[in-house]
Amino acid sequence: MVTIILLIFSNIFMTFAWYGHLNYKEIPLWKVIFLSWGLAFFEYTLQVPANRYGHGQFSAVELKTLQEFINLVIFGIFSHFYLKETLRLNHIIGFLLLVLAVFIIFRKW
Repeated sequence: MVTIILLIFSNIFMTFAWYGHLNYKEIPLWKVIFLSWGLAFFEYTLQVPANRYGHGQFSAVELKTLQEFINLVIFGIFSHFYLKETLRLNHIIGFLLLVLAVFIIFRKW
C-alpha cells in the first residue's frame, strides 16, 4: 500500500510539473522550466522510494504498469478540473482499455 500511495503523490507532483503551467502562458518559459524542475524534484523523491519499496512485491513491469495507470487517472482528473477540459467518450473508452491492460499484466497465467 505504501508503494501505491507514494506513486499517487509522485504523479500529482509530476502532473503539475509537466502541465500545471498551461493555465499561466503569460509566465516566461524559462521561469516555467525552473518551477517545473523544482516540482519534479518532489516527484522523484516519491517515485524512487515507491519503486524501491515496491520491487519484490511487484515486478518492474507491474510497477511501471501501476505508475502509468495512476498517472493517467490523475491526469484525467487534473485535465478536467484544473485545465477545464472535457473528458470525451473516446477518453473514457481508452481508460477502460487501460484497466483491461492492467488486468492482463497482473494476471498470473
